[in-house]
Amino acid sequence: MSKTLLATIPIEQLLLAFVPVAVVVVLMWRWRLDYRFVSYALARMLVQLLLIGYVLVYIFETERGATILAVLTVMLLAASWIALNPLSQGKASLYLASLTAISVGGGLTLALITQGVLRLDPWYRPSYMVPLAGMIFASSMTCISLAAERLAAELKNDAEYREASKVAFRAALIPVTNSLLAVGLISLPGMMTGQILSGVSPFIAARYQIMVMCMIFGAAGISTASFLTLAKNLPGFRSPERISD
Repeated sequence: MSKTLLATIPIEQLLLAFVPVAVVVVLMWRWRLDYRFVSYALARMLVQLLLIGYVLVYIFETERGATILAVLTVMLLAASWIALNPLSQGKASLYLASLTAISVGGGLTLALITQGVLRLDPWYRPSYMVPLAGMIFASSMTCISLAAERLAAELKNDAEYREASKVAFRAALIPVTNSLLAVGLISLPGMMTGQILSGVSPFIAARYQIMVMCMIFGAAGISTASFLTLAKNLPGFRSPERISD
């Protein structure tokens, strides 16, 4: 199969992608939801993606493992903080739990995939290590966010921590579990689609996608379970009336 070069998207055509985004923002404004935060997130996304191209050129050309470790550390620190965004209080006290959880679930999964499954040479090969770390840390971050929000809601309704954590864990894994059910039937995920468009055999692309789905589910589940275990009795999830329990 011959390789296909992806066409460059003109700016005026790219702007069309923001039409449904604008619809959602308007809906949030009409329904008196926090559209300002979403607008901030969209603006931040634009700036980050416009700048990351320049950064990735340097990162992908580096021959120093220490540089990649520094990049992974920054990603990990940022993901651990962003994961706590749904919480209105106690974020600082829960940060270490979030950081430890993503480090354990995400870090160990990343090491297994890059060194055991792919066997990268060199071990820090940037074009693989950074994108895979991004997918793993992002999935762990999202699941921890969902778990933290649900756990806080359950505890607010006077649920016992063990039961509340079970509900939170199950709720956090709903998106990634749904993606397992839908992949190949309803959706072709980004990595698989990108490989097929670039000329890679669908059979090879499918193997990579199986690896990606397994690493995302595993990292998200381990990170979420670790966070729920570490967060018990921390200020963010402890109310004065429950201290005596």
